[in-house]
Amino acid sequence: MSYSTINRRYLQIFEGLIIEMRLLLNFSDISHFDDILYQKIMDAIKPLIILKLQKEQIQKSKKKKTKDLIERDEFSINLSFVPTRNYYFLLKRINKFIFPLEGKDESIFKNFTEDQIIIESDIDNSQSFTKPALLTTYKKYDLYKKIVYVKVTFFFVFLTKFVERLKWQRNVGISAHIDSGKTTFTERILYYTGKIKNIHEVKGKDNIGAKMDFMDLEREKGITIQSAVTFCDWIKQKDGKKQKYYINIIDTPGHIDFTIEVERALRVLDGAVLVLCAVSGVQSQTITVDKQMKRYGIPRISFINKMDRIGSNPWRVIDQIKDKLKIEAASIHVPIFNDIGFIGVFDIIKMKAIYNEGHRGTKIVEKDEIPNDIINLVEEKRAELIETLANIDDEIAELFLEEKMPTEEQIYNAIRKTTLNNKFTPVLMGSALNDIAIQPALDAICDFLPSPIEVENIALDVSDNEKPVKLIPYDTEKFVGLAFKLEESKYGQLTYLRVYQGTLKRGDYIINVKTRKKIKVPRLVKMHSNEMEDVEKVGSGEICAIFGIDCASGDTFANESLTYSMTSMFVPEPVISLSLKQKGKESSNFSKALSKFQKEDPTFKVRFDHESKETIISGMGELHLDIYVERMKREYNVECILGKPQVAYRETITTRSTFNYTYKKQTGGAGQFGKVEGYIEPIIEGDPSNLNIEFLSTVTGGNIPTNFIPACEKGFKDALKSGLLIGSPVKGCRMVLEDGAAHSVDSSELAFHIATLNAFKEAYNKANPIILEPIMKLSVTADNEFSSAIINGLNKKKAVILNTDIRSDDFTVDVEIPLNNMFGYSTDLRASTQGKGEFTAEYIKHSKVPDHFQEASIISLYLLC
Repeated sequence: MSYSTINRRYLQIFEGLIIEMRLLLNFSDISHFDDILYQKIMDAIKPLIILKLQKEQIQKSKKKKTKDLIERDEFSINLSFVPTRNYYFLLKRINKFIFPLEGKDESIFKNFTEDQIIIESDIDNSQSFTKPALLTTYKKYDLYKKIVYVKVTFFFVFLTKFVERLKWQRNVGISAHIDSGKTTFTERILYYTGKIKNIHEVKGKDNIGAKMDFMDLEREKGITIQSAVTFCDWIKQKDGKKQKYYINIIDTPGHIDFTIEVERALRVLDGAVLVLCAVSGVQSQTITVDKQMKRYGIPRISFINKMDRIGSNPWRVIDQIKDKLKIEAASIHVPIFNDIGFIGVFDIIKMKAIYNEGHRGTKIVEKDEIPNDIINLVEEKRAELIETLANIDDEIAELFLEEKMPTEEQIYNAIRKTTLNNKFTPVLMGSALNDIAIQPALDAICDFLPSPIEVENIALDVSDNEKPVKLIPYDTEKFVGLAFKLEESKYGQLTYLRVYQGTLKRGDYIINVKTRKKIKVPRLVKMHSNEMEDVEKVGSGEICAIFGIDCASGDTFANESLTYSMTSMFVPEPVISLSLKQKGKESSNFSKALSKFQKEDPTFKVRFDHESKETIISGMGELHLDIYVERMKREYNVECILGKPQVAYRETITTRSTFNYTYKKQTGGAGQFGKVEGYIEPIIEGDPSNLNIEFLSTVTGGNIPTNFIPACEKGFKDALKSGLLIGSPVKGCRMVLEDGAAHSVDSSELAFHIATLNAFKEAYNKANPIILEPIMKLSVTADNEFSSAIINGLNKKKAVILNTDIRSDDFTVDVEIPLNNMFGYSTDLRASTQGKGEFTAEYIKHSKVPDHFQEASIISLYLLC
């Protein structure tokens, strides 16, 4: 046979094997065979194909010996054995393959271990085939065929079982604006899935609190402060068939001050449920969460909660989703009301009314009859759903143009596909507090959100210039996981981990990729809020927690042989600072608490001001810092006195400025010499809200040796730590290094570091620097009778009104306001609304301070000096 003939035959056999194995192992969905798996199959089957080719050649040439043929072929396949206890069942199931095993040959397989298959025959007693061997006799050749066949078959049996597990798994986050009913919604999910036996409300009369709010502070204040992890099973019924789904859930805070909890949760999740209030609709934190979901490419379903409230308007909320969140949305439910109020939903895909009956709504009743008062609305909203899908899905578009009605299955498939592609969010409705329509939301999580095998996750190979590597979500691969949350417990540090590839077992040795420190996994648990369940191992796609390892949030852990690092989560900069002093006698617990809190929360910063001799803590808002101060008192018995809040000002430049600086020092012997030339400029002219920094080198000809360029970059970054106006960090600045000079003896990294640092200072004052202050988006809600008082109060604080939404009973006003003008606003609002007003605030940008403020700030600084 010529090479091309063999190659064609090779591919023919391979394609045939793929089809046979799919049929044999019940792969119903060929999409599981992505290109990575395709290559793995190719590698796994290679020995079988080679043997098949050899057999064909032997038959053609009628040779009786195979030694020379075998010696010429490369058996480079990795014959790692995947164990199973169902081997004999498997043999009975398989009738024919390329090299079928005859019944008498079953006795050669004695037992199985996790590492190898032990073979007993009249050729070799207890021969272990853990590595490919050179086979030179007919009997060994035949035996090798059987071994390869069994090993490859086991690989596929295991893979099928594994893919089946992941196919029914969901990793989801529950996110919302504060007070949208997110934790109440999660409580119902846990109840209906059987994870908890009783329902407790966030602010219930029993003073127990919801399961996921396990901190005392959370239960006292009625808000979620920390994200909490749990897991549950849901049996979904469709067309008389039952399918169990395995759901990992992270319940996240709704307050902007704890936005890092949402950030790191979404970083490791595959999908999300966005909970919205049927009255308030899209609010400030809703928009923040939407940005976070888009940052990590997280598909979401939307659940409009509180449909039982007076003033609920789901159609207005859907319009807001489309207008404010910039994503296509359409409802799959129409609410059903009677004289009492909200009682159920009508599913416009299945065309069935859904009601909750029995204790706490545990029984779902479906009825075909459409209530008379919503017949026209159902037709309208179903047509709207199909039309929306037609705009973003080709199959529905084709049916729409042909004026054909899509089937239920086609609608489901279109919603799933467009949701996974982040083009669409299906909208559901219900009332968590009244136990209405939560089960349909669970079904939607299963129907429309992705499994781990449908999500692409990329790592960077740090040993190969950070080359992107696609992680393979199979248990058979080498382990890769990301630490996304740290928590102190009575047993030590608890590290929450998402497994992206491979399997993690108790007792395994893994490495922290950043530090290259080798770690043994002493204890492995799955979390249910603050409860722990010890497990021996976790597979790919799962969320777990590990005790007793030292790391930081965002660290990657991997098999010892891997150098893969995953991108960490986005960490926003603090916007507010407070001075902090111990009350009474000094305690070592003070520094212990601050150190622990910094490790847990990347947005909580601590520094010591040497001028004022005070400890300064920084965070995302007053509530954020107040919580940590309260935790110091409760957990470490340390009471503190808080100083006046300080705004996190920044400095930036507004024009380009050149520099040409030489650092030269001679004190006998080798001196110091470094010359740098270039310019600094704002990254985006006219946009001081851009807080990035950049360093570029265009030096050519070796005027500055390449080994000194990193020292120049470090000098630039060190100079940015303290601006020359008020000593605040400098942002939004780019340095371009164009030229310079070096001395063969006197130049050093230190010389170029100092030269660049001083060059920046030289150019900074010529670049028209300005001071930036944090600007907040403030949303205030109160009864209509207080609208004038609220608007007048905001105007006095130099707020810029963005939008006013007036409803039948209350109103919401959105404004932009400098953070410096917000201090004490909660007291002002209570006074002007008789305690009936509420507000939320989130950081949106830094903006130039007024000229008079800048001049006063600089004068104050000089007076202090």
